[in-house]
Amino acid sequence: MAATDPTPPPTPGADPTGLPPSPPRAPTTATFWQVCGAVFWSFFGVRKGRAMARDAVTIRPLHIVVVGVLAGVAFVATLLIVVRLVLRAAGV
Repeated sequence: MAATDPTPPPTPGADPTGLPPSPPRAPTTATFWQVCGAVFWSFFGVRKGRAMARDAVTIRPLHIVVVGVLAGVAFVATLLIVVRLVLRAAGV
C-alpha cells in the first residue's frame, strides 16, 4: 500500500513555498532625474506606456509643474542666446 501525503495539492497560481503573500510595496517617489526625463520626453510627445504607468504612481504633479516650468525657461533662454549670437555674427 502506498503512503499518501496529508497536505493538499497547491492551488494554481499560489506560492509553492506555502508562505503568505508579501504585502504590496508602496511606490517610491521619483528622483529629480526621473522627473526631468519624463518632462523631456513629454516635450516631444513620446512616452512608452509602461514608463507612463510607472511615472503616474511615482511622480507628483507639483514636481512635473516645477520641472516643466524650469525646462521651459531654459528652452526660451537657449533660443534667445542662439538668436543673439546669430545676429551678432551677421553684424546686425
